[in-house]
Amino acid sequence: MDLKSNEPFWLLKNGIINSYPSLQTDQFCDVLIIGGGITGSLMAHQCIKEGYNTILIDKREIANGSSSATTSMLQYEIDVPLYELIELIGENGAVMSYKACYDSIDTLNEICKDIKSKAGFKKKKSLYFAAFKKDVEWLKKEFEAREKGNFPVQWMEAEEINTQYKIPTSYGGILSSQGGSVDAFQLVHELLAYNVKKGLKVYDKTEMISVQYRKGDNIVELKSGAKIKCKKIVYCVGYESTNLIKEKFVDLLSTYAIVSEVNEKLTNVYRDILLWNTANPYLYMRTTDDHRMLIGGEDDEFYNPKLRDKILTKKAKILEKKFEKNFPDFKFLTDFAWTGTFGSTKDGLPYIGPHKDFKNSYFVLGFGGNGITFSVIGMEMLSNWLKNEKHELSQYFKFGR
Repeated sequence: MDLKSNEPFWLLKNGIINSYPSLQTDQFCDVLIIGGGITGSLMAHQCIKEGYNTILIDKREIANGSSSATTSMLQYEIDVPLYELIELIGENGAVMSYKACYDSIDTLNEICKDIKSKAGFKKKKSLYFAAFKKDVEWLKKEFEAREKGNFPVQWMEAEEINTQYKIPTSYGGILSSQGGSVDAFQLVHELLAYNVKKGLKVYDKTEMISVQYRKGDNIVELKSGAKIKCKKIVYCVGYESTNLIKEKFVDLLSTYAIVSEVNEKLTNVYRDILLWNTANPYLYMRTTDDHRMLIGGEDDEFYNPKLRDKILTKKAKILEKKFEKNFPDFKFLTDFAWTGTFGSTKDGLPYIGPHKDFKNSYFVLGFGGNGITFSVIGMEMLSNWLKNEKHELSQYFKFGR
């Protein structure tokens, strides 16, 4: 599956950071991680930290799938508002899921400090503003649900938002103190380089062809003819999991993003905040660490890569116009545009856990708008499972829920 197109900003900005060999000989490990994006690199970090003999493989170059196309907005807010999620799964599970996402941003901050990351991790506030007057009623309901859940939020009236953030189109919004951003592409490479020094084996351009799921271990056959014998498999393959799992469990969508030319006058206003609105599909914005503005949105149903790519220019122009409507004081000059595929679930939650058709295996699939924070949660969940321990979020993230 083609997960992205044109060349995303992060690939061009960073170039080739590290290169890894393909696997041509038989290997053995405790844990085999399939997928070399941000999710796989975080799982590898956890496994090496806990002393497991770990191998990571990817059929592409490292981080060249969805992790090169992500906008890397780190939010604790799930795509389904908290008050709606409470109605779907109950107050305990909903608040627990939001709280786990909240804490994961701080966890990622600590990981970045531990590995001395230069991927531009930055803590930021987050403003969720009403794009239409009719949205104010339910957005205030969401604000009340977050207040009750003890999340640090405040309500901002339209005038206050316009004065502070120069958004005259807002009808009010929720300001959260927890959020962040990072260059996920660079962070993947940093995590893997850090852990290779501690014993992690990484192979890219190494494609899995088949798996023999056995009682005590699995045998993975590669396209090269080599085999990997492993005790556990961790699938971190994102939206390509739809090629492995028979039942329909996720809706695939296309999303679009543009990045401006360097503009410090613009980015200085918004450097400490994430911005997103209640439109459907919603518009979301953040600054980059090299003084550019990044805008994403215009999501639509994914049909095929060619059709998605064909309308990229049209979508980029729509995003530009939406920016100019919401931020009339500033001019947006597009420097890069790209599109990628992501997944949406019925409750906005990820799928993290075992699947009945895959023995000795776990899936960590961070679907939705905050896949990176879900992946951080997946580190703790995987740690528990490898020790045969339960995790309190398993019932909410499981397959067949």
